[in-house]
Amino acid sequence: QRFALPGIKPRSLCCFLLFNAILFHALLFGADFVEEYLLQSSPNTYTDAQTLDIRERARKLTVGYIKSNASQFFCLSSSGACGHSNIFLLSIISSDVENSSRRDVIRRTWANVTRVRGYSVLTLFALGMPRTPDAQSDIRREFAKHGDLIQGKFLDGPENLTLKTIMIMQWAVTFCPKALFILKSNEESFVNYVSLMGYLLGLRRHAEDLYIGRVQHQDMPNRDPLDANFVPVSQYASQRYPDYCSAAAFVISQDVARKIYVVSADLGSSLPEAVFVGICAKRAGVVPTHSSRFSGNKHIRFNRCCYQFLFSSYGLSDEELGAVWEEISDRQHLRAQQLQKQEL
Repeated sequence: QRFALPGIKPRSLCCFLLFNAILFHALLFGADFVEEYLLQSSPNTYTDAQTLDIRERARKLTVGYIKSNASQFFCLSSSGACGHSNIFLLSIISSDVENSSRRDVIRRTWANVTRVRGYSVLTLFALGMPRTPDAQSDIRREFAKHGDLIQGKFLDGPENLTLKTIMIMQWAVTFCPKALFILKSNEESFVNYVSLMGYLLGLRRHAEDLYIGRVQHQDMPNRDPLDANFVPVSQYASQRYPDYCSAAAFVISQDVARKIYVVSADLGSSLPEAVFVGICAKRAGVVPTHSSRFSGNKHIRFNRCCYQFLFSSYGLSDEELGAVWEEISDRQHLRAQQLQKQEL
């Protein structure tokens, strides 16, 4: 009798494994999905006269002078990087000027992707100035080799991250105005272009007022004068910041880059970079959208299915980044081959 139903045990094992897989992903993403539901954006309304004025100024923004006099604004401009190409996603990574080794790791891994489903992605690095002439000579050699650097005329350092973000917006609207979407990230981040662009392709016909990332809700200014992130009341008087996306990685549409750039001229650059962008967005009537697929700090062991699903993750070492990329790129290559065979 014991052998009358030989399929029971294998089926039970399959059900057990399936249940555990579902439970794992529910625990992994459940809290994020709840957070995403609670942070859903409200519909945009533009009744404030100041907001309407900002949006009109952004629409009429002219950048001919900057384009013609790039050397006044940039040490290295990569002004021809976009050329006449139709860039779908412009990706600009905020990088420490002296961390060329990390840039090389990124070039070999996730930034090595240049097309997804026939749509182009361009990756560049945003830098400030180093403190020594020898270091600047190294940067010029790196630029000559790769041609993917944007360098502003300010000292590189944590105190100037907001200036770097303003420079990113300035460069995007000046030298790549046809890019549909702009991804701003930093060198500690990993970005899955295949996953992200798959999502953005669904938005390409309605690419306006997009500001999406990991939203920080009801955050408060740091009022501790002994802390490096101290924000005095004279710089920001309100008790809470408006909602904003984490600086680790967020995506905006081209029109939002123009709006942020227009508003940035009216604000000081002393606020934290992510907060600064959030304030600019609010003044322009742009509401941030939360997505749990922009992950925060790495807090779980590597799981290939997890990283295939995410848009970005943060805090991976060079070794971890290489390992993650090797795993998911093999999977993505196999998937691309399967899709190609289906199309044939």
